Amino acid sequence: MRTTTYDLAVIGGGINGCGIARDAAGRGLSVFLCEQNDLASGTSSASTKLIHGGLRYLEYYEFRLVREALREREVLLNAAPHIIWPLRFILPHHRGLRPAWLIRLGLFLYDHIGGRKLLPKTKKVDLRRDIAGMVLKPGYSLAFEYSDCWVLDSRLVILNAMDGAARGADIRTRCRLLSARRDQGGWLLSLVDQTSGTEYQVRARTLVNSSGPWLDQLLTHIDHGQTPEHIRMVKGSHIIVPRLFDHQRAYIFQNSDGRIIFAIPYEERFTLIGTTDVDYTGAPEEVRISPEETDYLCRSASEYFRAPITPADVVSSFSGIRPLFDDGSNEAKAATRDYVLKLDGERDVPVLLSIYGGKITTYRQLAQSVLNRLAPFLPAMGGDWTETMPLPGGDFAPDRFEQEVDRLLGHCPLLDRPLATRLTRCYGTRARDMTERLTTGADRGPAFGHGLYGFEVDYLIRYEWARSAEDILWRRTKLGLLFDNDETAALQDFVDKHPEITAHR
Repeated sequence: MRTTTYDLAVIGGGINGCGIARDAAGRGLSVFLCEQNDLASGTSSASTKLIHGGLRYLEYYEFRLVREALREREVLLNAAPHIIWPLRFILPHHRGLRPAWLIRLGLFLYDHIGGRKLLPKTKKVDLRRDIAGMVLKPGYSLAFEYSDCWVLDSRLVILNAMDGAARGADIRTRCRLLSARRDQGGWLLSLVDQTSGTEYQVRARTLVNSSGPWLDQLLTHIDHGQTPEHIRMVKGSHIIVPRLFDHQRAYIFQNSDGRIIFAIPYEERFTLIGTTDVDYTGAPEEVRISPEETDYLCRSASEYFRAPITPADVVSSFSGIRPLFDDGSNEAKAATRDYVLKLDGERDVPVLLSIYGGKITTYRQLAQSVLNRLAPFLPAMGGDWTETMPLPGGDFAPDRFEQEVDRLLGHCPLLDRPLATRLTRCYGTRARDMTERLTTGADRGPAFGHGLYGFEVDYLIRYEWARSAEDILWRRTKLGLLFDNDETAALQDFVDKHPEITAHR
């Protein structure tokens, strides 16, 4: 059989890999991307769900990173206002930790170095009078309130993959790289379809290793020269507890060990608390929160909240690995979050580019940097284009979300407002396409519970690479927090019998 040749092959279906695939396809390049599991199944679905500049990075003099991230914050808010929205943060002042003047200076820089236009500026808050102070211990009277953004992180990955595929990228999920070797002026990739067990090959002129925590491990299967660089795997864990407060602002708490944690409104009924920074040496796919991390997050939050939080309150948790560039920092919390791009090869030797580090906020800039770095080794291609182009479903203004919900309700009267709101939040303007054929209750398909119907599951399988109940409940939606075991099993049975699934077995 003839082996297909692509301009660019990308290994890894996280935010960086999918961002690169989208950018490259939009420049007119032929692109292949493979992901060994589901899209966003690693680090990219285990973040703190923030598009932010990284206020604490100012302490480590990461001014360029913070400036770039703050600028990207508004670029992404414009590109995907359905899955990204403004969030105000309450930072209570504590006399024993960072002094107030230092916090004010940091927040002044935070307000001004990134070209803020859409988000409101920092202000002082009297916790004795503001509702945000009611759930805190009596000793806290002064706080600072500033802006960042919330993101449905795994959906950001999927939207980039969808847009990349619409522009011609070949996106293969559950496809594992067996080996990559330089051959006849390019790369020969041997792969296996994890579902069918079928092995096959593709060729590519250039190769990007965007496998995140698996980067060092994957390099043992790829031709490359000697390199001293390595990733530093830092585990970040989060806990989810029943809702702790009745307003829509988040908290950022300073801890005595110099770390910070967030307490964030989450999926209406819950509060998300995280994160930790712990060096990790195990297999990336086996990462789990430890009892010590759970205790740490509960204790840290309990230092501020009136009502103590205990491990018994935790309804769910998740952990992810930040594949940071190993810059020799003594403490995990101090390791750089900036990305580092390493080239292996030259004009006469097929090029491999490996990505170390990075953060979800700066993925688009990283993708541009990758394409510009690889330009000398690729066919003629278009220039930078993603800054002003919305992601799928994001073609409306950030302040028009409620109007989009109204439009969806007018388009499909079968929906109630809570469901229309959730569909608009997940799919934006694409929700109208999804509900186009719903004219009777029967058209919605099976009701799986908690507002999930067959028509949405069908869409996720056909257009978003969903292949299991887990894909749907935890990465396309967060309904897994509400589903019990029987409901999950019924959904999995429906997925297993879907024609799109059975046709590829």
